[in-house]
Amino acid sequence: MKKTLIASAIAAATISGTALAQESNLPTVYGNIQYALTYNNVDGGNSSIAHNDNGSTIGFTHEHAINPGLTGFMKIELDGIDADDKSKGRGRIKLDEAYIGIKGDNFGQLWVGSDDSLYEMAVDRIVNYYEVASLNIGGSYTTGEGDLIQYMTPSFGGLKLGAAVQINGDGDSQSGGKKSYPYQLAAIYSVDALTLAFAMDSNDGATGYSSGAAETIKSNENTYGLRAAYSMDALGVSLEYQTRKDAYDVVGVQGTYTLGKNVFALSYEMAEADGKNGDAKIDTIALQALHNVSDNLYVYVEGYLGGGDDGVYGVADKSEASSVSVGGTYYF
Repeated sequence: MKKTLIASAIAAATISGTALAQESNLPTVYGNIQYALTYNNVDGGNSSIAHNDNGSTIGFTHEHAINPGLTGFMKIELDGIDADDKSKGRGRIKLDEAYIGIKGDNFGQLWVGSDDSLYEMAVDRIVNYYEVASLNIGGSYTTGEGDLIQYMTPSFGGLKLGAAVQINGDGDSQSGGKKSYPYQLAAIYSVDALTLAFAMDSNDGATGYSSGAAETIKSNENTYGLRAAYSMDALGVSLEYQTRKDAYDVVGVQGTYTLGKNVFALSYEMAEADGKNGDAKIDTIALQALHNVSDNLYVYVEGYLGGGDDGVYGVADKSEASSVSVGGTYYF
């Protein structure tokens, strides 16, 4: 699960090291080690406890001036380190992100490769906020994070427009060996403390690229999503709505509050199946308390309570699941 807090922290660290890296033309190196202890329970079903690596990564970034006002950049990030188990670390490291691009104040940004998709960045934010996210729901869209060509315009009075296309060629295992060109469109408007975003996904690719629970939904209808967020100093609130015909509709609301070195988050998500998938409902309440121990280390506690119609968690006459996680992350 993508960690927005980690991404922000790494971005800050990257910026602070840019001058030194550019002087020597060496890439900036960053990384993190993440551990989490998680207990899961399904009412009437199974319970489990596990101590896991929660997505440790190592990465490299680099950028250089092509000419005044235009910059070239690259990033490569590896995960699957399995820092909790020495025996699992051999030969399991895999690619998480890798892309190259150009950007400029008047040009915008164009990048090619594997990265978070425009739809994910613009709308599907609640599920990506939490560290463990064991019961979070997320949106129904199948254009994933590989083989992407993405473009974002510069800001026009606070408005940015974006487009992305995924190139699935003949023999591509992720697309089932069939050519396809799924695409996404996005519009993000930011003014002062308010952000409004709209995005759509054509869902024309294969489910092997799926970014959410859509991988179990066989629907080629478009996904549409809206997000509104407002920040008031220490307090932030956001609302998301996502819909896809013959799949399901998702609504989510989240509040965050920062108090010194502590960050608290509370959210509610609800999904309802649509059309041929029936009308089953599922919901999740998530709570997080995070403490920044230092500039490079934070710890957290997350709790989740899931509910809905009977059978949504695999037990015929039950409809409740819960999860508690305690974790820590060191990043540089």
